[in-house]
Amino acid sequence: MSLPARLQAALDLIRSLPKELKAQVLLDYAKRVPTPTQEVELERVPECQTPFFLRAEVVEGRVRLHFLVPDEAPTVKAFAGLLKEGLEGEPPEAVLAVPPGFYRGAGLEELLTPLRLRGLEAALLRLQDQVRRALPSG
Repeated sequence: MSLPARLQAALDLIRSLPKELKAQVLLDYAKRVPTPTQEVELERVPECQTPFFLRAEVVEGRVRLHFLVPDEAPTVKAFAGLLKEGLEGEPPEAVLAVPPGFYRGAGLEELLTPLRLRGLEAALLRLQDQVRRALPSG
């Protein structure tokens, strides 16, 4: 499986760490999620129990990502941060090629429940759908 370089690097880092440091890295990703501007219309990820809103845009041939997740949901916000870190600025084709289970093998299963991981997959699928719709042929 070929992932965008920054996403692969993030997963490799998580994979290399002991469990307690994996959690810290995820919290660091959560802190990197900026608050979106008012002009961006966000879509809710209904598969997530936590209010999780996102928008993927294609601007000048690159994907731009926007997320809104409450600070009280650090795990979900970490997902947003991981996706932002790994996919922001990539060409649409690279984002569309990321498989739903891209995180498998990175050790996230040690920290997160299957329900949380399905939420991460749902967020990726929703982003990919938005990217598809933003393309001229979409």
